[in-house]
Amino acid sequence: MAIEYLGLSEINGPLVVLEGVEDAAYDEIVEFQISEKEKKLGRIIAAYKDKVLIQVFEGTEGLSLENTRTRLTGHPMEVSLSEDMLGRTFNGIGVPIDGLGPITSDVRRDVNGLPLNPVTRLYPRNYIRTGISAIDGLTTLIRGQKLPIFSGNGLPHDRLAAQIVQQASLGDNSDEKFAIVFAAMGVKYDVADYFRKTFEESGVSDHVVMFLNLANDPVVERLITPKIALTTAEYLAFEKNMHILVILTDITSFCEAMREVSSSKGEIPSRKGYPGYLYSELATLYERAGIVKGIDGSVTQIPILTMPNDDITHPIPDLTGYITEGQIVLDRALHGQSIYPPISVLPSLSRLMKDGIGEGYTREDHQDVANQLFSCYAKVGDARSLASVIGEDELSDIDKLYLIFGKMFEKHFIGQSPEENRDIETTLNIGWKLLGLLPREELDRIDTKLLDKYYKKSVYDPSTETVEFADQTA
Repeated sequence: MAIEYLGLSEINGPLVVLEGVEDAAYDEIVEFQISEKEKKLGRIIAAYKDKVLIQVFEGTEGLSLENTRTRLTGHPMEVSLSEDMLGRTFNGIGVPIDGLGPITSDVRRDVNGLPLNPVTRLYPRNYIRTGISAIDGLTTLIRGQKLPIFSGNGLPHDRLAAQIVQQASLGDNSDEKFAIVFAAMGVKYDVADYFRKTFEESGVSDHVVMFLNLANDPVVERLITPKIALTTAEYLAFEKNMHILVILTDITSFCEAMREVSSSKGEIPSRKGYPGYLYSELATLYERAGIVKGIDGSVTQIPILTMPNDDITHPIPDLTGYITEGQIVLDRALHGQSIYPPISVLPSLSRLMKDGIGEGYTREDHQDVANQLFSCYAKVGDARSLASVIGEDELSDIDKLYLIFGKMFEKHFIGQSPEENRDIETTLNIGWKLLGLLPREELDRIDTKLLDKYYKKSVYDPSTETVEFADQTA
């Protein structure tokens, strides 16, 4: 029988101290009875003999040192799970906010998840199509992968996240079950409303589970939101055999909430004021992606984070890069040229891409085309640097071709409409059309057989800024 305690010893921001407690456990959930109708939840984050430190999820407003009744539940944070969650919207701690009533289910799971036995993990294969050429063609997302997006304040990562939710699929020929778990942390109300409306109007809401933690919600709530989202994803993937794509935005808000709570606890700060366990907390989230032997489902993650001051060496992107298998970097200069999505190709990579593309997955020429586009675009940077010194007119003919290639690559391959959903064939064909601007002897990363099959000369029209294949019969 649970013991109920009357009164609190101390209230400090989102934390409360309770003394005289028996048999309390770390991570145990606590219920606060404020009035007959109002309850709040908390979590024990530290225990010293008969004293416990409790994080209050919904904030400490309304709690009283004298009259608050506290009950220890004896179990960690759990969430009710069901396939009925698809198409529903929840707040940061898993309570429905769409007016459709609570989730009734006998299935409850600890939000911290169960560690995956490394022996049971399968190597990620097969790609997830986002419909975005710069991702599908050059930094392909593989099922079971964790591939973060590094953005910055003011860059269109919210629009990109919404587009991925609208367009993501397992491919045209797949009959496997696919769904998306979308978790937003610390977003403003208008951004949350944008996500809601976009998903509803595009008709994808029925296969999306959405968790929204708003900027004015308590900071502590932010720490539990991604865990609830990933617990939902694991249930749908490993118990319902679905392929789940988890989008977490913004991981920076999660980390700043961790820093704020750590400061309230009086912990000694590490780099940039973040707690020393930032790495392990991020790893705890990111490593909940993967494929398990004997189960048809998978969990794939796209965490989105905003780099403070566009600094890729900041602790959050720095540690994220250590844990994940690549990154997609958004570029402010491309955004300034009105190129959407402003994906900076050269610092972006997908380390698992090579094992989920090519013949039998996408198309036989995919890897060679990606390698050649990377190589040619790197040479564009050299040509632009040279042109800034000696002037464009003094460049060699081949350098001038690289400048044209670079301009068209940014406009037609990286750039696409937010409503444009390209299949992999379209993406690769655009790549060949752009490579056709360059002489065949410049394409040294592509197998000769593939060149014979796909390579055609292209013509650039400066009046319309378009590229088309030259007439092969002329």
